[in-house]
Order: sequence, then C-alpha cells, then structure tokens
Amino acid sequence: MEETIMVKLGGSIITEKSKARTARHATIARLARELHEAKIQKNLKIIVGHGGGSYPHQSATQYQTHRGIINEKSHKGIAIVQNDASTLNRIIVESFLKAGENAISVQPSACAITENSKLTNWYTEPIKLMLKNNLLPIPYGDAVLDTKQGCSIISTEQILSYLAKPLCAKKIILVGKVDGVLDSENNLIPKITKENFTRVKPLLRGSDSADVTGGMLHKVEQMLVLAREGITSEIINGETPGNLKKALLGTKIKNTVIE
Repeated sequence: MEETIMVKLGGSIITEKSKARTARHATIARLARELHEAKIQKNLKIIVGHGGGSYPHQSATQYQTHRGIINEKSHKGIAIVQNDASTLNRIIVESFLKAGENAISVQPSACAITENSKLTNWYTEPIKLMLKNNLLPIPYGDAVLDTKQGCSIISTEQILSYLAKPLCAKKIILVGKVDGVLDSENNLIPKITKENFTRVKPLLRGSDSADVTGGMLHKVEQMLVLAREGITSEIINGETPGNLKKALLGTKIKNTVIE
C-alpha cells in the first residue's frame, strides 16, 4: 500500500470551543481547499480525522461518557454524544466535497471497539479501499462501545495512532490554533523526542474548554508512541493561511515536530 499522510483537524480550529455546537465554517472551508490543492499537486494519499470541539465534548462531559456506563442516563448519553460528533462530521465532509474532494464519513462507533478506553478493534479494509479508489476518509472522535466499562470516548489521536501502521502512514499533521507546543512563557518548543519529554511534559497546557480526551498532553503522548515506530508528527497553526498546504507539501513552517 502507498504511504499515507494523516491530518487531524483539532476541535479548537474547526469550532468555537466555548460556544456549544458552533462550527467555524469559513476556516473549515479554507483548510479543505488547502488540503485539496496539496493533494492534487503531489498526488497524495490522505486521511483526515477531526476532533469534536464544541459539539460532543460538552455532552460527553455532562453524561461522563468517557467513564463508561455509570448510571441510568449513560445509555442516552452514548446516543447523544454520538449524534453530536456525527453532526460536526457531516459539516466537515460537506466542506471537503465542496472543495473538490471525494470525502466520505467513517463512523467509529459503527466499526471500533475499546477495552477500558483503549482502542482494540477496528476493521480497516474499507478505509484501505477508500484510499485506493481516490476517496478521502474522514473519521472523528466518537463515543464507542467498550467491552469492560460499557462505553468510552476515543480521541482522533487514538484513531490515527491505531490506523497509522495498517494504512502505512509516514507523517501525521495536527492542525490547531497555535504554532505548536508552547512553554510557560509562550515560546515555541520546536522538537519533542523521548529524550526531552520528561523536561517538556510539565510545560504542556490543557485545553481552555471542556475536553474529555486529554488536551495537548494526550496529543503529544500519542504521537510519541508513533515516533518509536518511525512515524513523525507535526503540530501546526491552522489559523495561518497556507500552513496546512505547506505542511502537506513538505515546506518548512513554524511548528513542533515530534519524532
């Protein structure tokens, strides 16, 4: 299988995280155009995952879906969180369709299973065939069923980490609202490796809004696992026009590289 680039659109860049169910339509449309232009220019194989932002995170917090089935409202919570997550996904898919991509939704709750919140099963053959047939698969952070605790939340980072090897990923680009990982004085940390992670870890900031998937620390930890497998990750600023296209084409920009 050809090498694939994975792109994660963070919830903070595609939604107003402090306002319930509020998408940033103009930003989504621009990022979709940038990706389409890069994909055409270099004939890239790409999979796009996205966070939930202000769509499922608030309902997931309300129902504590990440903790499992804990009370009589938990089953309703699974359904509501899944609906919130998929609602945003349809907005993302539509934007990529308008940009010229053959975008297709991939619903994690229908094909993924976790055990104690760890993703353990996902049938990947449909996504491989999508890529082979010039489709753009778009999975997303979602509520899924869990063999031990009943249900859980899987983040986009978990999804991309799980899919990276079977889809032959060579790079993962995480698109957010900052240039990369910042220290306590807002200075960019250009590179994170297993050697400097102990020093960097206390500097990693959490999300500024409800986020049941762990924020920046979770992102970096997931990407460091992939780094051990030889897969490089980049955290970039999607607010800067052209950054996503440049990152996909391999042009140097301000970012944090995890390798």
